[in-house]
Amino acid sequence: MILSMTGFGKAEGSIAGNAISVNIRSLNNKQLELSSRIPNLFRDAEPEIRSAIGKRVVRGKVELTITLTPITDPSSGEETSDSSFFDKEKIAQYYRELTQISSQYNIPLPQDLLTRILSLPGVVATTTAEVATKASAQEQAELLALIEEALLGFEAFRKQEGEMLERVFEEKIANIGVLLEEVAPYEAQRIEDIRTRFAEELAKLEGVTIDNGRFEQEMIYYIEKLDINEEKSRLAHHLSYFIEVLNADQPGQGKTLGFIAQEIGREINTMGSKSNQAEMQQLVVKMKDELEQIKEQVLNIL
Repeated sequence: MILSMTGFGKAEGSIAGNAISVNIRSLNNKQLELSSRIPNLFRDAEPEIRSAIGKRVVRGKVELTITLTPITDPSSGEETSDSSFFDKEKIAQYYRELTQISSQYNIPLPQDLLTRILSLPGVVATTTAEVATKASAQEQAELLALIEEALLGFEAFRKQEGEMLERVFEEKIANIGVLLEEVAPYEAQRIEDIRTRFAEELAKLEGVTIDNGRFEQEMIYYIEKLDINEEKSRLAHHLSYFIEVLNADQPGQGKTLGFIAQEIGREINTMGSKSNQAEMQQLVVKMKDELEQIKEQVLNIL
């Protein structure tokens, strides 16, 4: 079983008279990189939220978005939450302090005093649901429950994507195995072609006596240099090991599969450099094409 690093989970509910939406999405990344957008109401719970997500996600570029939206009463059209777009207490505090300073130092207040107060820090909330106050322990617990629900959906998405990628890998590995078997007849023909070509070239040399024994020795030496039996054996082993790791019960095989894919590529490249035959080189090119598709997708495995 493998898990994809691409994931998405969502949960919705209501907390403190506000509709709340939790979205978790991720893309592939070498390490865990978590970015979050959390309303001020739950800012104190951020360390606990990050810890809960980090334990479950493990690796990937993760984005957490929590949004609060005031719930409107359909009968009155008014918000059911006690939040406001303006922090009225903060406005009143600024007004009291400014009028006190004006009276104490005999400085006239500007006519656009309210406009100026509204530009001061903390007066206007980012959203109507974010004015405020610190969430209670109960509200934080409700939020963590929603995050847990979103994580369950997120993990289900990762598993579904992983199953799809697993089928792709099995198909590509099987294709490379079939191409490897097709090398054998061309390999035998290649030896005969080399022997014939050498004999024809030597026959063109006039007045030169060929020592057949020495000729056979040189042919054996040359053919041994082009022998790919070891590469074929190692490649077959790597293909088998790739499937073995792919089917492991414990997820988290992404890096291991990446290393195996590199070894598969090394053996295919060596076979290509030794092939010295057009048909074999065509098979090598096809193997490389299948492997390249594996390498692209293995980056997305947890």
